[in-house]
Amino acid sequence: MMLAFTLTMPGRSSWNGAWSGDGAPYVLLRAIRWPERERAAALLSQQPYPYSWPDGWRATVTVREVSANDARRLRRTSRGFCGYDWMVDSLLKNGSISPAKEK
Repeated sequence: MMLAFTLTMPGRSSWNGAWSGDGAPYVLLRAIRWPERERAAALLSQQPYPYSWPDGWRATVTVREVSANDARRLRRTSRGFCGYDWMVDSLLKNGSISPAKEK
C-alpha cells in the first residue's frame, strides 16, 4: 500500500497573506507494510490533519492511497515537503500531528 501525504498552508499570517509555495504540489509518499496497514486505514478515515503554530500559521495534511503509477507521477511533480516530514512521521506513529517537544 502506498500513501500520499499532501501539505497545504491554509492559514498564513504573512504580511501579504500568501505563502511562497502556494499552488505547487507538496507530496510525501510512504510505502506501508503489512503490520502498519490497520493504522494506515485509520489515517485514511480520519482526515484532514490540521496543525497550528502560535504565530498564526496553519498547516493541513491530507492522506490518500495511490497506485504505483500515481506515485511515480507525484514523485516527479512534488516540490518536497518543505521540511515538515516530521508531521508525517507523527501521523504514522501517533495518529495525530504533534511535535517531539509536546510528547
